[in-house]
Amino acid sequence: MSPLLTTETTAPVRSGADVLDLAPVIPVVVVDTVEQAVPLARALVRGGIPVIEITLRSEAGLGAIEAVATEVEGMVVGAGTVVTPEQVQQVKDAGAQFIVTPGSPPRLLEAALDSGLPLLAGASTLTEMLTLAEAGLEAMKFFPAEASGGRPYLSAVAGPCPQLRFCPTGGITPQTAPQWLALDNVGCVGGSWLTPKDAVAQGDWARIEALAAEAAALRQPTG
Repeated sequence: MSPLLTTETTAPVRSGADVLDLAPVIPVVVVDTVEQAVPLARALVRGGIPVIEITLRSEAGLGAIEAVATEVEGMVVGAGTVVTPEQVQQVKDAGAQFIVTPGSPPRLLEAALDSGLPLLAGASTLTEMLTLAEAGLEAMKFFPAEASGGRPYLSAVAGPCPQLRFCPTGGITPQTAPQWLALDNVGCVGGSWLTPKDAVAQGDWARIEALAAEAAALRQPTG
């Protein structure tokens, strides 16, 4: 089935750089059942977060991506924890509008680039970052963010690689997110705190909507 996304709802994403500009925080979501995905995604949209990364860490991941892509207007749905070339094709078939990988081994990177979908490939070292830059990527995922040197490391990366922009993910909290977003080379952050497991299990969509609204307010429009 074709995704609902149109220019009348949310602007289409054509690159990883476009993904970074959708919201200050990309919710990184694990769902236990496909049925949880649609009301969860709608709560995020109501709260002002029009992007979601549904990971393949559960058996419900693929079905959840397809459900959100086909049923939730105004939501850009990406597939996270994509670790094999075969999964690249699976998430594309499910309707994912971008791909997020934790790393970038050659076969996975080639498959992701060949898919034509926007890609946020994971990198934690300058060699990995420069390898992705050689492949034509200027936006990427910095993972695991806190464990890989945190904000001081990523700030230092801006010296030799001023053209690169990042979505740091891993260990980021509501308290530290503003400090990450203050870095010139950070477009957004990834976090799981917008969709707490207990809130998802209980169907507490109002709580998720409130958390989304708080996250959306982390970066106010300028001008």
